[in-house]
Amino acid sequence: SFIDIEHQNIHSFFLNSLTPFSHNPNPNPIQQEPSVLPWFLHNPAAAAPRLHRSSTALVGPLWPLLQPPVLRCSAAQCSSDECSCARALLSISNLDMGENKIRRNSTLICVPIMDDSVDKMLVQARKAKDKGADLVEIRLDFLKNFNPNFDLEALIKSSCLPTLVTFRPTWEGGQYDGDESKRRSALCKAMELGANYIDVELKVADEFFESISGKKSTKTAIIVSSHNYQCTPSVEEIGNLVSRIQATGADIVKIATTATDITDCARILQVLTHPQVPIIGLVMGEKGLISRVLCAKFGGYLTFGTLEEGAVSAPGQPTITTLLDLYNFRHIGLDTKIFGIIGNPVGHSKSPLMFNAAFKSDGFDGIYVPLLVENVPNFLLTYSSPDFIGYSVTIPHKMAGLECCEEVDPIAKAIGAINCLVRRPSDGKLAGYNFDYMGAIEAIEEGLQDGGSIAPISPLAGKLCVVIGAGGAGKALAYGGKAKGARVVVANRTLESAADLANKVGGKAISLDELDDFAPEEGMVLVNTTSVGMKPKTNETPISKKALKHYALVFDAVYTPKLTRLLRESQESGAIIVYGTEMLLNQAFKQYEQFTGLPAPKELMREVLSKST
Repeated sequence: SFIDIEHQNIHSFFLNSLTPFSHNPNPNPIQQEPSVLPWFLHNPAAAAPRLHRSSTALVGPLWPLLQPPVLRCSAAQCSSDECSCARALLSISNLDMGENKIRRNSTLICVPIMDDSVDKMLVQARKAKDKGADLVEIRLDFLKNFNPNFDLEALIKSSCLPTLVTFRPTWEGGQYDGDESKRRSALCKAMELGANYIDVELKVADEFFESISGKKSTKTAIIVSSHNYQCTPSVEEIGNLVSRIQATGADIVKIATTATDITDCARILQVLTHPQVPIIGLVMGEKGLISRVLCAKFGGYLTFGTLEEGAVSAPGQPTITTLLDLYNFRHIGLDTKIFGIIGNPVGHSKSPLMFNAAFKSDGFDGIYVPLLVENVPNFLLTYSSPDFIGYSVTIPHKMAGLECCEEVDPIAKAIGAINCLVRRPSDGKLAGYNFDYMGAIEAIEEGLQDGGSIAPISPLAGKLCVVIGAGGAGKALAYGGKAKGARVVVANRTLESAADLANKVGGKAISLDELDDFAPEEGMVLVNTTSVGMKPKTNETPISKKALKHYALVFDAVYTPKLTRLLRESQESGAIIVYGTEMLLNQAFKQYEQFTGLPAPKELMREVLSKST
């Protein structure tokens, strides 16, 4: 379970073994080139004390059998068996976890509290405990008429959860713009009163430690933090920053950067993988979400989860409910496999709800996350370790994803687009598949059969099928229509793209401007594969209502909202409508089986999707 390495031997040890986990040869979020060493090997003298957090990392039935852990810091200057960083963690590891007795990681969930009065903050702390938080961050800079002598004692002594006291100044993204000495005094007072943690900004850390001159409380762990609201530096720069923070005397290092691209998260996760001091490493913004979730796998000390959507203390924070219920945060472990949906936009996707619920139901050790990707090749090159197993691929990356595959299913190759990528465990190669056409065509056939069983000859055979869009989904639906014997017409904003696709399926091409007046016959099938009508632009539609009277059935791939304007107006015009959720479900079942090798829990996934749309 544990090995002990002397400080003087750490350099040679890691030169021979870049990871302490022999059963997982590459836990890094990115492939490690042989010439690239963890940050602290560039400066072995910077290797720092590491907190040993024994029982909180253990799994399964061992938990209730263990005695309370003895936590020791390996720093030579710490003579006490339980120094401040150990005491802080110990107070949390002894918390009542309610029904969730088993946790597979030691990463804590901290809820930021940002109300304007002490009473409101204490109410929020109780809500945080009810929702399953490990601790709360008390943001003193949000309090009105703050009185350190009275307010701090009430907040720290009356809190039902361990406390992290933060008094963030405006120059570090906070609300306080007053005298620095008063702010420093308040943090010292919080230590005296027994706060479990206080947060001190790197810019003033040296002054702070000088001001307490050896009077540091053994009950309080000092987090020294750095916030970068512009970008995420290189791994080497982050390593140097860790060294600078550690040199101040910090018990815990906190680094928060900003994601300009989702690949930025890999640099923070890599630093978390080889810590020599407890590290809080997070990447802010929507593109940084995975850092806030996957830190539980890669060894982050804590993550932040808000009580309510939008009530964030930093950009991109999920709610604690999202962390615990959607991402099964407590059950993320070292061996947890990572899946996700690659798209742009991707925040609307319901796939994380379905897949994570299915993983939990089957006891499959995986997590599925939204991946806001701008450049597919860069993403796949960055996250190329065996931990990243498979992806759903959505708008606008279905064709770009195909170009990244090392092996392509014949159907996907014929379509010219994929919606599923899987990394083969045998050789790590990426294999591409397309389940869109099956998912949508099955739903359309069921609609034409009016709920009955599908006949040997497809009800699409001989029908005139108008496909709106010539992107990845459009290619799949045009291919599927042709395969079922339909006569395909492709309507697209760019006529050249429509013509190219139509030629491949032996069909006809028209521009979107022609669509309203296109009525060569009655009883046609209309298929929208574009994002027109998707939230937040729900009042948009790709075709006028007057033109819908010529269609017997209308399918819309958009599923947020479930009943789009196109479907509502089609229904009012007398057409059978087929929801995009049916395509989403059918292709998700196929992807789940491809990801896990298990039969998809179809009823569960259908129920989860139904509740969310």
